[in-house]
Amino acid sequence: MTVAAPRLDLVESDEHRMLKEAVRAIVAPFGHSYYAEVVAAGRPPTELWDALASRGYMGVNIPVEYDGGGLGLTELAIVEEELSALGCPLLTLLVSPAIVGTIVARHGSPEQRERWLPGIGTGSERHAFAITEPDAGSNSHALATRARRTDGGFALRGTKTYISAVEDSVAVLVAATLEGEGISLFLVDVDAPGLERQRIPTAVQVPEDQWTLFLDDVEVEADRLVGPPGGGLDLLFDGLNPERVMAAAICTGVGRYALEKAAAYARERVVWRGQPIGSHQGIAHPLAEAKVELEAARLMAQRAAALHDAGAPAGEAANMAKLLAADAGLDCLDRAIQTHGGNGLADEYGLADLWFAVRVLRTAPVSREMILNYVAQHSLGLPRSY
Repeated sequence: MTVAAPRLDLVESDEHRMLKEAVRAIVAPFGHSYYAEVVAAGRPPTELWDALASRGYMGVNIPVEYDGGGLGLTELAIVEEELSALGCPLLTLLVSPAIVGTIVARHGSPEQRERWLPGIGTGSERHAFAITEPDAGSNSHALATRARRTDGGFALRGTKTYISAVEDSVAVLVAATLEGEGISLFLVDVDAPGLERQRIPTAVQVPEDQWTLFLDDVEVEADRLVGPPGGGLDLLFDGLNPERVMAAAICTGVGRYALEKAAAYARERVVWRGQPIGSHQGIAHPLAEAKVELEAARLMAQRAAALHDAGAPAGEAANMAKLLAADAGLDCLDRAIQTHGGNGLADEYGLADLWFAVRVLRTAPVSREMILNYVAQHSLGLPRSY
């Protein structure tokens, strides 16, 4: 692939400002109350998704020839951050257009791009991604899910766990070890014979469910193999770097949402001597410090997206962005809750229910510890520790 000179505009362009304003205008009437409502009801945020999709915002990174916006990860991350900044983080946006859409756009055959990308580009179809396994953890080299060749294509057998949003997807991009050839990627219909799923109850309050998938000799045709047989590991990182950037966008967006609410509350809440609590450094300084951390994380995320869009190596920046953003977003949210006192735990203030949504991104899709391992080894040249 051609590598362009990475460009990171430190002064926001008119195009990006207009994109943010357009997304906020659509999302604001829904707001966090809508998000909390669909989470409580255990259903997908269909109305919100469709409102954005109908205006072309759920596939902005998909090429124009496949009904997408023809832009990049930078713009998709803007959409995710603005959603999150209004209290409506959508994990499906991280998975479907960012991971699956990127991999298929870059490595799919012409026929695969024609079949799968228009649905992602318009937002009319959503896709899940299955790599995590019960025993492999963060070690993608140790995948136990196996694929074998058959007369008509391939048969997949194994178990995947913590797979997001399968209930609202048409297909799952599955990573499996093809016998004798290595890790390979396959597009599997969610209703394929032999594919069963079991919901995983979690404390995370988001609209997307988590699933364990059981593949019992699930047969797929030859045209469901994405990229070369055994070449899946290289393909994966073209999807996993966007995954990390989008995770960062969720965290920085929720961080913005939390700080905005905290600052507004601190300006208005009066307890002592007729002064707003925000006039006290014990309140003001923690929020100011969180703001500094948040803006640093946003810059790293923008850099990672710019590198990815230019086709340049983005692994280091994407991992750093995800680590910084998860820490900053959680810090912003925690300090916002603390600023509100007891009210920070009340549903009507719309803060505490987002805590796990950000906290989980400190652990997934790659843990903080594995990011530090990556930086130590690849950025600093230190001996591998695992």
